[in-house]
Amino acid sequence: MENIHVRCQLCTEQKHSASNALNSTNIRSALHSLLRALTSETYDDPTQHLEREQALAKQFAEILHFTLRFDELKMTNPAIQNDFSYYRRTLSRMRINNVPAEGENEVNNELANRISLFYADATPMLKTLSDGTTKFVSENKNLPIENTTDVLSTMASVCKVMLETPEYRSRFSSEETVSFCLRVMVGVIILYDYVHPVGAFAKSSKIDMKGCIKVLRDQPPNSVEGLLNALRYTTKHLNDESTTKTIKSMLQ
Repeated sequence: MENIHVRCQLCTEQKHSASNALNSTNIRSALHSLLRALTSETYDDPTQHLEREQALAKQFAEILHFTLRFDELKMTNPAIQNDFSYYRRTLSRMRINNVPAEGENEVNNELANRISLFYADATPMLKTLSDGTTKFVSENKNLPIENTTDVLSTMASVCKVMLETPEYRSRFSSEETVSFCLRVMVGVIILYDYVHPVGAFAKSSKIDMKGCIKVLRDQPPNSVEGLLNALRYTTKHLNDESTTKTIKSMLQ
């Protein structure tokens, strides 16, 4: 019974976190509002544009940071799906035997199905964000796609420069700030790879992929393996023929 109780508590925590993440309408709405504000103007200098919209860019960065952090934790806790399956079987038996569940511990069937589908994806939050960004671009054909890709590539460049330049990096208050920049850099690379016609890894890409991967490789291995895996397994164009052997080998 103690084991069941512990798993129920774990599943209650999963319920709260997944319920928030599953509210894709709110996530997509917030994402689209930020992207619309950041990309609605045609501008000559993307860097200056982001400087003018610092508050919005910071909010976008916070979403990216949360997304990558959530998925890192999910990938390092593979037992989540097994625990939730065990919980559902236990709850089903309790219902058959007319044993009442413990208040908020009970998850209704509809939510349980959605949570199972959500956790079935290797990187559920990143998928939500990638799908949302792709949908934004497809629904706003009046906006030049460069407005979106330039914002993403500029954010990647800013993060890379801040991380690789000792003068800038020395201003970071903690290692958590370093992790924040690394996650944002990887997040915008992945989104760029989804929405740009030829992706982030092609020679014509405005993102310095070699430089970005080098920045990741220069960090303590244990701190960036999840981010390197995100580039390896959740991008769209890494395995295209247009991706150079050098970049592919850097991610092996």
